[in-house]
Amino acid sequence: MNKYLRQLFTAVVALFVILGLSSTIIMAVRANALNNDPRNARSLYHQLGAYRGAILASDGTVMAKSEPVNDAFKYLRTYSNGPLYAPVTGFFSINQTADRGLEASRSMLLNGEADSLIWQRAKAMLTGTTNQGASIETSIDPKLQQVAYDQLGTRDGAAVAIEVSTGRILAMVSTPSYDPNKLATHDTKAASQAYNELSAGQNSPLINRATSQLYPPGSTFKTIVASAALETGDYQTDTKIPAGASYTLPGTATQLPNDEAQADGVNGQISLQEAVAWSSNTAFAQLGVKLGASKVSDMATKLGFGSTITIDGTESTGTPMTATASTFPSDPTDDKLALASIGQGDTTATPLQMAMVAQAIANNGKLMQPTLVDRVRAADLTVLSQTKPQTMANAFSKDSADKLTTMMESVVTEANPQLAIDGIKVAAKTGTAQIGIDNSAIDGWVIGFAPADDPQIAVAVLVHNTDVYGSLAAGPIMRAMMQEALQQ
Repeated sequence: MNKYLRQLFTAVVALFVILGLSSTIIMAVRANALNNDPRNARSLYHQLGAYRGAILASDGTVMAKSEPVNDAFKYLRTYSNGPLYAPVTGFFSINQTADRGLEASRSMLLNGEADSLIWQRAKAMLTGTTNQGASIETSIDPKLQQVAYDQLGTRDGAAVAIEVSTGRILAMVSTPSYDPNKLATHDTKAASQAYNELSAGQNSPLINRATSQLYPPGSTFKTIVASAALETGDYQTDTKIPAGASYTLPGTATQLPNDEAQADGVNGQISLQEAVAWSSNTAFAQLGVKLGASKVSDMATKLGFGSTITIDGTESTGTPMTATASTFPSDPTDDKLALASIGQGDTTATPLQMAMVAQAIANNGKLMQPTLVDRVRAADLTVLSQTKPQTMANAFSKDSADKLTTMMESVVTEANPQLAIDGIKVAAKTGTAQIGIDNSAIDGWVIGFAPADDPQIAVAVLVHNTDVYGSLAAGPIMRAMMQEALQQ
């Protein structure tokens, strides 16, 4: 009899162990996965029924907020001027998990579930009041954001502005954009239809072209090659380098020409400053080959190429907002290195990355961590966190930065006077990257900063699939953004 009792006891203990393990796995290990499962209706009602905190611009302008509604979900997420701020806010939808923008990167704070809000949750429970999520105060300047958005208009492109000394993102625009309100509706059928329409195709407006799309940077990349050359100590602004009207790519019969006669130099030679000013393809292709892939690649890496860049958030606050890693080819042959050195071939970059390059030059060679959030406040206005500037890398010396600034000023004073601003020194580098079948289209670029003698704002603008030079497609947009930022 005792034998059977022992067996029964052992079986009961085993069942309790199994029950305990399965409960632990469900409640701890798989909790997040189950909560995020779109089939979990209980979780859906819990998330949509929460009073989600607001997302604010730097001047207090409300970009996103939750409003009470008379339905089962209690609150509706609304976006003021939705298309303008969509690349920053992302969306919070009944059908789709927040997977982009601040709605994703600060989701746990916005919905009030972050560990840092435990006392607020306890207070709400004890007093019987509604638990409110934290508000997110961003660095976005609404006027600057509006200017960039209006200037891009219906074109496919992106614009980014960064505060030089801190890395704060002042504007981040992607066009074509979308209205997050269409995805936030509680009409599940309408929300699904809107998402399917917006997400279809390679040119989906849901794609943040400033951070998630790679483009050949064209001649804007020449600033990186120039910085690598200056850092060797063998080159100055007046150093003569090989140029010419055409350059045969090593090991091939392919001819690489210049777009401007001034870029050819004199007797096959051109100063480094004139090569930057007139964007000499023949000079920079040869300079890249002379320096070697290692030196150019090392400089690109110091400036952020090759790494995914975290813009906001951590795993504890939600799904971090990141920028796709920009690329420079690994161990290229000399012909490919020549093309990569003028921002063509296998060199690709996001507009954010190229804005960071401009920011580093303007900041004496110091590359700052780009950020979108200035501070987070609880519902009682207590500051939960405040962002402090962080240095990503000391990419090059102040001496090199000063020389790069001088060369980029000559881009405006010599080759592109239409980019000048009265009373303000502007440093810039234009770019025209050939794309498409038989190079039939153009990605027009410009990067720059101002004032060149006391840099405050760094800008990058891309206009995709255009038919004019970057100086004409993107240049006026940069100029308008700088004027807006510097008149405030």
